[in-house]
Amino acid sequence: MNIEKIYKDANAYLKGHFLLSSGKHTEYYLQSAKVLENPLLAKKLAKKLAKIITKAKIEADVVCAPAIGGILAGYELARALKIRSFFTERVGGEMALRRGFEVKKGEKFIICEDIITTGGSALESAKIIEELGGEVVAFAALANRGFCSRYGTNTSPKIECKLPNNVPFFTLDDFSFEIYDKENCPLCKTGSKAIKPGSRNN
Repeated sequence: MNIEKIYKDANAYLKGHFLLSSGKHTEYYLQSAKVLENPLLAKKLAKKLAKIITKAKIEADVVCAPAIGGILAGYELARALKIRSFFTERVGGEMALRRGFEVKKGEKFIICEDIITTGGSALESAKIIEELGGEVVAFAALANRGFCSRYGTNTSPKIECKLPNNVPFFTLDDFSFEIYDKENCPLCKTGSKAIKPGSRNN
């Protein structure tokens, strides 16, 4: 399965000047919403990811996805694994579990995103689950921006990666795009203004 081709065919492999949720800037962005708007393709990708997780003998009771980006990917992964699915969301800038979703003590969770950059949002969701008595057994995403090391590879995580080393991270492919601090962004120095993906038709 050629994940890069899938993103390009869906017009989801964007070039421009983007502001990431981490606060960093980049010239390239993967807009997973354009891939996941196709239900059959979303199902296919999730089944592939579920197969990798199952092969690694990971067992879970629930998939938890940070909103908004992870909701569709998390739901489809849960469906492929035949387990429950819910999501966390930001309230006043802080990640929270709402809408009647419950964590039962001892339940095992996979935290699923559409894209993992540094893993900050995924880690916030994991901390909520653990505080409520759940156990996070894996992290997952359709694609990895290359900061964190995915299961089955020998690459070391970069210093920016926030995911814990003792919990496996599963993904379908790695994308290593240059990412810059705002102060050192060469795109900013040309006068270009970074836009947050999802705004201005991006």
